[in-house]
Amino acid sequence: MALKPELVSREVQPYASITNEVPMGSLGEQLPPQIGEVFGWLAARGIQPAGPPFWKYNRIDMEGDLEVEVGVPTAEQVAGDERVQGHLLPGGDYVVAEHVGHPDKLVGATGELLDWARANGLRWDMSESTDGEIWAARVEEYLSDPISQPDMDKWQTNLIFKLAD
Repeated sequence: MALKPELVSREVQPYASITNEVPMGSLGEQLPPQIGEVFGWLAARGIQPAGPPFWKYNRIDMEGDLEVEVGVPTAEQVAGDERVQGHLLPGGDYVVAEHVGHPDKLVGATGELLDWARANGLRWDMSESTDGEIWAARVEEYLSDPISQPDMDKWQTNLIFKLAD
């Protein structure tokens, strides 16, 4: 396994985000511009980001639409508006693994991480519904971007998945 998963405890993390309903194949087209939109929204209010941007998968239906948030951590919870909302990532135990490579390869890395957790008897904070899997926190944290690292094959992304209590 190329990933080196770690178990970590995380505190509750406030963040600002835009929520999207998107088909699986359109994530890369629709979501990246929203990262700048959330950063701009925070800047207009004098709020400093408290970390790198992320995508949070709330609902996953591989055959239908996904509910995905484009988020940016903040030091304190923010009041949102009709476009950008304030939320909290839950505190608790997580599995974190760094992926180095093109973001298109994150599907394979996620599969590795899911297999590793299953082999180690870990359970995700996730439930099944008729609309797909509902996740408490399944996050891709983007540590690289086109300005800091133009070679996307060298991008660093943290996979941060919440474990069941």
